[in-house]
Amino acid sequence: MEEVHLSLGSNMGNRKSNLRRALIMLSREVNLKKVSSIYETEPVGYSEQPLFLNMACHIATNLDPNELLQLIKKIERDMGRISGFPNSPRPIDIDILFYSDMIVKTVDLVIPHPRLHERGFVLTPLLELAPQLLHPTLKKSVIELAAELDNQKAVRKWQQGEFDVHAIRRGTF
Repeated sequence: MEEVHLSLGSNMGNRKSNLRRALIMLSREVNLKKVSSIYETEPVGYSEQPLFLNMACHIATNLDPNELLQLIKKIERDMGRISGFPNSPRPIDIDILFYSDMIVKTVDLVIPHPRLHERGFVLTPLLELAPQLLHPTLKKSVIELAAELDNQKAVRKWQQGEFDVHAIRRGTF
């Protein structure tokens, strides 16, 4: 099984329920190992939209990177995501941050995520799960990448609940 880290975000509808639903859908197909706290963050790129809730999760999977991407795209579609302009509002956004130590560069998929090192809303939740995880091309750990960010102030821990990974797996929350 491959060790994978994902980023999840939502800023449309019931943001927390959207994150929960995405985790449930993921857990039906992959082994959900850990989830981060939830963070509320300012939108990036297009500021005239609601705030995001963001989190990260650690999974193990036998799916190859393209199969995982297809699963993620299906979950996003099933949850109502439609193609819009870049950085547009969305009920759910799921990105593959790291897939073991693999480097993938295709038309449809780039791993590690090409902008993860620039985004506090990605690195802050990821810090909870894997601070020592090494970026395979930048050769820096997550904690080192986070220390280099300027925009950490825009990422605030959300105080309205967290998810229990065991309850998600059992479907009992």
